[in-house]
Amino acid sequence: MELSEVKELAGLVKGNISKVLVGSEETVDLVLISLFCGGHVLIEDVPGVGKTMLAKCLARSLECDFKRIQFTPDLLPSDLTGINYFDQKRSEFVFRPGPVFTNIILADEINRATPRTQSSLLECMEEKQVTVDGQTRELHRPFFVIATQNPVETRGTFPLPEAQLDRFFMRIRMGYPNPAEGMEILRRFRDADPLGELQPASSSESIIQAQYAIMKVKVSDDCAKYIIDIAEATRHDDRIVLGISPRGSIAHMKAAQARAVFEGRDFITPDDIKYTAVPVLAHRIMIRGHAISSGSEEAENIIRDILNEVHVPTEEI
Repeated sequence: MELSEVKELAGLVKGNISKVLVGSEETVDLVLISLFCGGHVLIEDVPGVGKTMLAKCLARSLECDFKRIQFTPDLLPSDLTGINYFDQKRSEFVFRPGPVFTNIILADEINRATPRTQSSLLECMEEKQVTVDGQTRELHRPFFVIATQNPVETRGTFPLPEAQLDRFFMRIRMGYPNPAEGMEILRRFRDADPLGELQPASSSESIIQAQYAIMKVKVSDDCAKYIIDIAEATRHDDRIVLGISPRGSIAHMKAAQARAVFEGRDFITPDDIKYTAVPVLAHRIMIRGHAISSGSEEAENIIRDILNEVHVPTEEI
């Protein structure tokens, strides 16, 4: 697949999703960037702003298998990954796949499950595989996790540890619609269900091809050094205890590559790096004096401060 075809594919999917979702253009852009880079998304927002709707629209637009899991304190790891059970008719153990064997999975309110259950997603998200009773099974491709959590109601929740937060490619918010968008939402859902009428815009196979194509985007040494300089600044900032890891820098570069394709270029610029910095990096830092601070507005503001301080490479005329 050529880069121009990737841009066209992104436009088709965004246009299809916009038939149901109103506003949220930037959110959809960031979700598609994560998907095209083979990453996963954590959406932290209040209930009712369209998180589940976005996941369903994306799955239908790409003709992908979709499953939703409601995370609760009594959820077990085997409820996600699957289990070997004894089939009396066949007199042998048979593997029953869990809901992670799909293309797009919505992990709703992920922080309501225990750390034991949360950790069962680590191998799935990073290595695209599941190991049960010593046997490793490959997950379907593409495999994309959209996890949600409510930042307001935190009673009875288990905050995600840093190691798991680092597995998420981006952390984003959807936000409330403005009054005009709110009126359009009421108009669309007044007489019909636009989600039920949504038709596929492409196939899951095209996403796999797009993921390979994005690797062709050129990254100059100056832009690569800019990414490293930002990461280094987080490691030496007095406000930060835990800075950006090499995994975070790689994710930042890949996100910039995908954003460049969306803008019609085959090379990244500092603007691509700046655009993707906050959603890719803010949840990966730990702020001094806070046990769990990743993903907070304070962390996002620190990343913005660092972007203002780090020297931006410029092209000599």
